[in-house]
Amino acid sequence: MSRSHGTRSVRAGRILALAAAGLLLAACSGPGGEQGGGDGAPQQQPSQDGPLRVAVVTHGTAGDAFWNVVKNGAEAAGRELDVQVEYNSDGDPGNQAKLIDNAVAQGVGGLVVSMANPGALRTSIQNAVSAGIPVITINSGDQQSAEFGALTHVGQNETIAGEAAGSRFAELGKTKLLCVIHEAGNIGQNQRCDGAREGFGGTVQTLQVDINNPTDVESRIRGAVQTDATIDAVLALNSQVATRAVAAIKSVDSKAEVATFDLNSDVVAALQAGEVLFAVDQQQYLQGYLPVSFLRLYRDNANVVGGGRPVLTGPDLVEQGEVDRIAEYVQRGTR
Repeated sequence: MSRSHGTRSVRAGRILALAAAGLLLAACSGPGGEQGGGDGAPQQQPSQDGPLRVAVVTHGTAGDAFWNVVKNGAEAAGRELDVQVEYNSDGDPGNQAKLIDNAVAQGVGGLVVSMANPGALRTSIQNAVSAGIPVITINSGDQQSAEFGALTHVGQNETIAGEAAGSRFAELGKTKLLCVIHEAGNIGQNQRCDGAREGFGGTVQTLQVDINNPTDVESRIRGAVQTDATIDAVLALNSQVATRAVAAIKSVDSKAEVATFDLNSDVVAALQAGEVLFAVDQQQYLQGYLPVSFLRLYRDNANVVGGGRPVLTGPDLVEQGEVDRIAEYVQRGTR
């Protein structure tokens, strides 16, 4: 059982209460938010009639298991709350900004955006706000969310999550940590490694890999642990990278042990087999589900959730002793 079980139970109760509030308002209608004027090209005004239309625009890459779960959450909320959800993603910040611009031009009633590269999205998000479209940010960019005009941010604080991972490694007696960054320019990943450095207290070094080249990911991790035999801990920031890290370490009989951010079926199996020490679960299903319900509440009841602070979905440390409890949810794509 994870040492943070009690804290998680309280947090989970609060999250479920918020989700339940969204369900109770599914059949209600009420006053919408104020509408502002947009700049630039002519735009459709967000409609207050009929089903709410929400555009979800993330930086996920095609086929990424993590973002598939976010999408599942957003679409489930759409079905339950009579919200039309349109999900699009692009790992290139410039292309992601264009997707946001397109949603604004089409006059969507709400916008959900992940901000791995906040600077590249600033203008597009601020234009959405100026056009009277309520915005909720998710996953990354929590420190810039309010500055850009978003209603709130839904996700985990990456620095706090990194600290939790680093502290857990330290408790397990590790002395040298390798933190593997798989997306160049992703502010959240740097924050995770910085947090891990704070929580760990020992020596931490980073390794840059490219998640789009799995063979190279494995090769670089193998080279790092083979070159430096004192590395006894590897922190992957993605479940797919974790799988490659486990394979790399096995191939050179390194003493290093792996932990990771995020869950998928491979990580669940690795946790059950003792090949991964723990997973930092940010419960990304909630990062899709909650913003859609919050935008419905905002339109129908003028509710703003968070009180000016992010709504946290993690971190939740999952270890071998408790992974069986959530394995079925990972399998069905909701965890």
